[in-house]
Amino acid sequence: MTARIVHSATLTDADGVRPSGWVRSEGGRITAVGDGDGWRRLPSGADVIDAGGRRVVPGFLDLHGHGGGGFSYDTGTSSEILAGVALHRRHGTTGAVLSLVAASVGLLEERLRLVAALRAVEPGILGVHLEGPFLAPSRRGAHDPARLIAPDSSTVDRLLEAAAGNLRSVTIAPELPGALDAVERFSAAGVVVAVGHTDADYDTARAAFDRGARLLTHAFNAMPGIGSRAPGPIGAAIDDGRVVLELILDGRHVHPSSARMLFALAPGRVALVTDAMAAAGGGDGDYRLGPLDVEVRDGGAHLAGTATLAGSTLTQDAALRYAVEELGEDPAAAVAALTATPAGLLGLADRGRIGVGQDARLLILDADWRTERVLEPVSGR
Repeated sequence: MTARIVHSATLTDADGVRPSGWVRSEGGRITAVGDGDGWRRLPSGADVIDAGGRRVVPGFLDLHGHGGGGFSYDTGTSSEILAGVALHRRHGTTGAVLSLVAASVGLLEERLRLVAALRAVEPGILGVHLEGPFLAPSRRGAHDPARLIAPDSSTVDRLLEAAAGNLRSVTIAPELPGALDAVERFSAAGVVVAVGHTDADYDTARAAFDRGARLLTHAFNAMPGIGSRAPGPIGAAIDDGRVVLELILDGRHVHPSSARMLFALAPGRVALVTDAMAAAGGGDGDYRLGPLDVEVRDGGAHLAGTATLAGSTLTQDAALRYAVEELGEDPAAAVAALTATPAGLLGLADRGRIGVGQDARLLILDADWRTERVLEPVSGR
């Protein structure tokens, strides 16, 4: 049996909310969508699931995460990386871009090759995000300052070659020497370039977007804020309709008022990311982020002995709940920030919506917006 019908669902995606909806899928694709009891007139032989009025949404896509379940994507073995991906899948992330912190170019080449091999066995891995090493030392956050460098053509070529098409995104501080040329080179190779960990002003960030950058790494964090006469990279990203803005909604990284402002000023262009490190899904304790020690206390991750945030312990269903319950965002807009918006940025035309021809990875959420069930494509038998 390869067909599935989910009925009596509150279908919610970027296109709106559809009460009493149903979805039929087969072979990993959605084949029909409707309302009411129309599903009863479909051919028999499908696996039928009664959603009982609960929300059904597309699988979440995370553009930025460093690990979970006690494991780091920077240092984990193949099985440990897969365990981290599985932890986030249980919370609704059916597609993840695995983020790597700043490291030597040689080590980054090794990790790129490892993730490329894992993609062959784990379809939930969408590729790699290099959050370093092209970052401003003054805005390094939880990155090893000894591993930060300015981009040059040789390094860019090495990373692209090692990635073999598996490099999805790279964060660059556009004020660094050679950075704008690197933005153009990566963009031409099909890599999404993000402006982040930067001291760039408005004009420099705008120049990066004009050269091909299309993303702002965790807006408000590790960058200048918005001033009355200095709107900085956040203002530049808001003003450019081509740019998606990452947002970490864990109640620690961004004040709710700032988050509401971002949703209001850049509708349809906010992507909710986790920036999760190994402690996501685990408890308080001592961890590592790349080569640096991290302390997790009361769910907050900080570089050991400092107040510097070192990623989060967030999952995407928790981010969705925060967006709806704490910010008061429209459910369709909040769901879009975890589905259609990141899918559009990555060029995944078949992901992020509930419609005919779309990917059949769907989620059933409970009344508290937690992921109750992940509906993977039905395998034949």
